Amino acid sequence: MVDLRTPQDIHLGPALVIAPAITAGFAGPYLTGFIGVVALTAQVIIALFHGGLTTANHLMQIVTLAVLTGLVVALSSVREQRTAQLAQVRSVAEAAQHVLLWPLPEQIGQLKIACLYLAAEDEAQIGGDLYAATRTDSGVRVMIGDVRGKGLGAIGEAALLLGAFREAAHQHTSLPALATALETSVTRYLADFEPAEEIGERFATALLLEIPDDDPITRMTSCGHPPPLLLSPGNIVTVPTLHPAPPLGVGGLGIENYTLDVFSLEPGDTLLLYTDGVIEARNADGGFYPVEQRVSQWTEASPASLLQHIHSDLLAHAGGRLDDDAALIALRRTPTAHRGRRHERVIHADGFRHRPATEPPGS
Repeated sequence: MVDLRTPQDIHLGPALVIAPAITAGFAGPYLTGFIGVVALTAQVIIALFHGGLTTANHLMQIVTLAVLTGLVVALSSVREQRTAQLAQVRSVAEAAQHVLLWPLPEQIGQLKIACLYLAAEDEAQIGGDLYAATRTDSGVRVMIGDVRGKGLGAIGEAALLLGAFREAAHQHTSLPALATALETSVTRYLADFEPAEEIGERFATALLLEIPDDDPITRMTSCGHPPPLLLSPGNIVTVPTLHPAPPLGVGGLGIENYTLDVFSLEPGDTLLLYTDGVIEARNADGGFYPVEQRVSQWTEASPASLLQHIHSDLLAHAGGRLDDDAALIALRRTPTAHRGRRHERVIHADGFRHRPATEPPGS
């Protein structure tokens, strides 16, 4: 209509190609094609009123608009196909994540649990970080770990370690024995599948915990993994790992090389486990994420709320995306229905007391 009211020497018809081009940005090929036909019809009407269809100028405009519309429809079709493929890939990735990282229940025994996984690779749902929890006769065993590497390339080792933990956690009475079994599994896997150019460069850190139902004494064995944070109302402490062992897959260690640290996890306390993707997240100035300092403002939050706060704060610190996979688990002990006796807390104002592996839990 505008072109019909302009002088004969001014041609606005070529601008009609904008309509299908814009439509392709938010619609599929069918709607884009329909808008293209409408634009062509408008171009024909303009030609009829501005010199006729047989003029070279109008014929060229109509042909050009038809060709460009066809190209835009083709591009829209390709984009729609790729969108469908990406949706399928995402659904497969979610299914794979649920197979490898079984969603943890909100409560296991006396523990309320929340977990969070952030993959570094775009569109990936899983990577080299891992976590698992399993019920035992008297409590809960938990593992969080980090396979060297990130994204899809580290899934093989992560799957192996998760499977080994789920099986071995019910077969070994102590955490050092469990760590030895995991070390054996990882070493055997690397011997069979480690590429020759990466010999000695693949390993996995892991943190193993045993949390009894009726005893606040929590046992921990570290295989080169960052220590957890213990949160109580208004207070936060880094749980020290006094004698951490090397990461799994480094040296074929025996049970005597793994030590046991103990600390108190009282009702109402929250234990935060995380991988190094959290503490190594950098801001624009290159500064690492100060996890203990930032978490100190949410010591009374529920496990789920705590991880929501960390999620938002971590991404804001890192500028919206992480350079490495990150996993977190928050565990809160709930009060037991009956407490036979009051336990002495192992945590003191001046820190933690290390209990040898041979010392009885109630001593």
